[in-house]
Amino acid sequence: MVNSRAEAEAVVAAARYHPVGERSVGGQLHAANFDTEPATYYERANDEILVVVMIEHVRALEHAEAILSVPGVDAFFIGPNDLTKSMGRAPVFESDDAQFVGALKHLRELGRKHGVASGIHVANAEAAARRRAEGFQLIAIASEAGLMLAKARETLRALGPGNAGQVATY
Repeated sequence: MVNSRAEAEAVVAAARYHPVGERSVGGQLHAANFDTEPATYYERANDEILVVVMIEHVRALEHAEAILSVPGVDAFFIGPNDLTKSMGRAPVFESDDAQFVGALKHLRELGRKHGVASGIHVANAEAAARRRAEGFQLIAIASEAGLMLAKARETLRALGPGNAGQVATY
């Protein structure tokens, strides 16, 4: 949850190596994980690290231009539940509320202006297709818990009511 330019700068500093950021080198494990030697890894790492800030609050909307203009921010991701809650509404993935709709459009436009990819969390494939058509580039669909529960409900519906009310004994 990034709400100011200073917070966005702190994210970049924590994620990227010197001279762009202040991330600790911390030994050779990073290079080993990418099957290269340390010199090559640290020479290229800042070009390959993806820095995504979360835009989830009305305070972030007020400072969005400053946040998205921070060098080293590659993408932003909108948390619609938190954003709508900060607007004084019930947390939801989708809303026709003018303030919410306007916020999404404003953020996409600022992202394009500053070369920062736009992302959002959605509830299902239909919403993902709509957001993709609007220009969102990073789209998270549902959650692992939501997907597991949906599949469990689908399985239960397929099996029918069975012996409702009976308890298995062992």
